[in-house]
Amino acid sequence: MAPPNQRKGDRRDRNRDSNEPKSDLTEKVVFINRCAKVVKGGRRFSFSALIVTGNKAGKVGYGFGKANEVSEAIRKASDAAKKDLGAVAVFNNTIPHEAIGEFGGGRVLLRPASPGTGVIAGGGVRAVIEAAGIKDVLAKSLGSSNHANVVKATIAALKSLRLREEIYKIRGFSKKEVAVTEA
Repeated sequence: MAPPNQRKGDRRDRNRDSNEPKSDLTEKVVFINRCAKVVKGGRRFSFSALIVTGNKAGKVGYGFGKANEVSEAIRKASDAAKKDLGAVAVFNNTIPHEAIGEFGGGRVLLRPASPGTGVIAGGGVRAVIEAAGIKDVLAKSLGSSNHANVVKATIAALKSLRLREEIYKIRGFSKKEVAVTEA
């Protein structure tokens, strides 16, 4: 039995603070949409949120949430984004090679850039690239301007990237052969 001066709620709060590690994930709200449903008494509004989450060290994901309140939609999208995290190939603060990602009508072109260039991208593409931790890249959205499709196309492009070592391993080159060919 707990002492009379200590309540159960206090114990729960103490355990929650000590066991949870601080998250190093960054979240960026890309788009919030308001939807109206006309009913007998007027309009009912609901909201959807698109969020990109990343650790700025090569992991990125997106989430989509819907609710009757903005804060609840953002929370749902944030939870979905944390579950969707995937690894991305990053080479010297840029991407290893050019890539085109497609999803639905969205097409995104990503090109590596020299150090100091920065992130040349807009909207959803910029949010995904910054969350992944890429510092120098050139990007262009070629197809649809739909925020969800642009974000998904950008993530598709990033997931299609491969480092040189991975490609050599797949093709069956040994380290000795790679050193001879690069010299």
